[in-house]
Amino acid sequence: MKVLVVSDTHGRDEKLEAAVQKEAPVDLLVHCGDVEGREFFVEALAECPCCIISGNNDFFSDLPREEEIEIGNRRVLVTHGHYYGVSMDIYGLIDEAKARNCQAVFFGHTHKPLITEKDGIFALNPGSLSFPRQEGRRPSYAIVETDPQGTFEAEIKYL
Repeated sequence: MKVLVVSDTHGRDEKLEAAVQKEAPVDLLVHCGDVEGREFFVEALAECPCCIISGNNDFFSDLPREEEIEIGNRRVLVTHGHYYGVSMDIYGLIDEAKARNCQAVFFGHTHKPLITEKDGIFALNPGSLSFPRQEGRRPSYAIVETDPQGTFEAEIKYL
């Protein structure tokens, strides 16, 4: 299974389109929030199932605040992250994933890509395609691939 993970596109679609075209075909697109009213466009563009959650800039949105999904043999908490103070550290988010019996968490909000494992929880932030904040400020996203046994392999990619 090939999963495209994005976040913080903030209604600017050109780089999202480039990432989708570059990585197609994908089996699932996960958007970790701040889509800013473009969820129907994202779903049409992806041409695959989508998990899209709301972020702190998704005002008046009917998108869910969080979702728990299955990828491979892992239960994944998908959230934007702002309710867990991810701008300071990710320990609150890790604790929440553990409390929900999740083995992984995908989040956004910081606009900085991250792949790490803490206390047995795989944590992934794809960064931002529209407003990157990491050194070099390159638009980023992540690809997660699973094998038939459900093993995760994740990579941050840049446009």
